[in-house]
Formats: sequence, C-alpha cells, structure tokens
Amino acid sequence: MSTSVAAPRPSPFVLWLMAIRPRTLSLSAVPVAVGSAIAWSGDGRINCLAIPLALVAAMAIQICSNLYNDVADHERGADGPDRLGPLRVTAAGLLSPSQMKRGAMVCTVVAALAGLSLVWMGGWPILLLGVASLLAAWAYTGGPLPIAYTPFGEICVLIFFGIGAVAGTYWLHLGRVTVASVLGGVAIGCFGSAVLLVNNYRDIVADTRAGRRTLAIVAGPRISRWLYALLMVTPFALLPVFDLLLRGGHAWVALVGLPLALVMVRRFFREAPGPAFNRILGQTAQVQLAYGLLLCVGLAL
Repeated sequence: MSTSVAAPRPSPFVLWLMAIRPRTLSLSAVPVAVGSAIAWSGDGRINCLAIPLALVAAMAIQICSNLYNDVADHERGADGPDRLGPLRVTAAGLLSPSQMKRGAMVCTVVAALAGLSLVWMGGWPILLLGVASLLAAWAYTGGPLPIAYTPFGEICVLIFFGIGAVAGTYWLHLGRVTVASVLGGVAIGCFGSAVLLVNNYRDIVADTRAGRRTLAIVAGPRISRWLYALLMVTPFALLPVFDLLLRGGHAWVALVGLPLALVMVRRFFREAPGPAFNRILGQTAQVQLAYGLLLCVGLAL
C-alpha cells in the first residue's frame, strides 16, 4: 500500500515572486542604466535622483503588466493544460484573480507615485510617456483587443521597453532626446522583443488554440527564426554608430557579448517549439543584461 504526500504550498513570498517573474525584470532595469550611460558619455553629467525613481517606475510597470497578464490569460482560458511555459499562479489556483488584480493595482500606484516625481523633473513629455506606458501595460492582455493577441506585441515592447525607456531616461538627465539615445533604445528594445518572440514561438500551438494571432503565428516558424536572429544581432551592429555619435565612447566593449547572442540564435534555429524555449527565453534576457552592462562600462570609460 502506497501513500502520496501533497507538496507543501509555497509561502506567500515565493508565490508573489513567481507571479512577478523576476528573471526577466532586467528588461525594465537595463534601459534606465543605458539611458543614463549615454547621457554621461555625451555630456558628462546625470541626474542621480532620477535613476532610482526611473528604476522603480519602470520595474513597477513591468510587474503590473506581468500580474495582469497572468490573471487576464486565466480568465480568457488561454492558460490551458497544454501550456508549455512556467507555472502561472492564477491558473494553478495559488493566488486568486482578485489578489492578482490588487497586486497589479498596487504596482500601478507605485509607478504613478514615482512617476509624479519624474514628471516634476522632466515635465510633460515624461507625463505622456508614463501614462502611455501604464495604459500599454494594462492593454497588453486587457480590453476588447489585447495587444498580446495580435502581431504587434514585439513592436510594443520595442517602443516602451526600448526607445521610450532609454530616450525617456536620457531626457530626465539632459532635457532633450538625441539620435544616440533613440538608437540605444532600439538596441535594448530589440532584445526585449526577442524575449517576447521566444515566448510566442514556444506557445504557437496553445496560442492558436486560444485564438491569438501573435507575430510567431502570423510569420510562421521559418520567418520567426530569422526575425529572432535579426533582433539579436542588430544591437551589436549599432555599436560602431554609438562610438561615432558619442565621439570618444567605447561602445565596442559590448561586442564581448556577441558570441552569447550567436549561441542563442543557433539554439533557436535548432530547437523545436516546446519546453526547451523556457531556458532560451531566460538566457535571451541574460544576453540583454550582459549587453547593457558592457555598453554602460564602455560608455563610462
């Protein structure tokens, strides 16, 4: 006679840690660091108070989006038994939809409070960027036509986790936007879009069942693989442009991360859509983190 022992329920701290998806939070932190590094490299001065406030606002918006994405997908029936991604706490019954929505609202309030200080520093452009970012976070899986159910998710990430975040941070420091800050946003945003593309490529079967029309579904596997390669290589192709625009920077230091990016491209081409892409997703975010840190070091030299 055999008996089975139920696994212990994770602590509340662990549950909320699972819900916020910490391994990809660098997607919102790296743009702030890069925008600050570009400002320092180009002008030799930064607003030190803006950096922690921008980090809090950016990460709170990403966490808000993650929490609402979790509960919204559950309510739409998108997280079925054929899901291949990491455990979603709402679908697993570990946190209730009302708890998740309250958590998302708390994050919205935190982002708004930090944002008010940033608006005081940066004026109406920061207000517009902050409001648009919060609306995009809620609209990603909310509303009558969620962005996550269309082919435009990767573009949305490129805009808000790339161009908007990097150029917005630069604006907080120097009160203007430059070509270098916009290109920095494109470079960092490409990695964020690549992370989302990995996620959607892994979930092609489940997303099709749920009625989604993500870029991976619309483009198909072959084009998706080449799109991923383009997103991973483009940031490195932009490094000589940074050095040219910033005159004296050492952005080329970030080339150290190119072999890691090429390894990820090779794995994306070889692996079939499935659970293996959970690891590819996390490692793609790590490539962005490595690129961002190396770029900051190079620009600070």
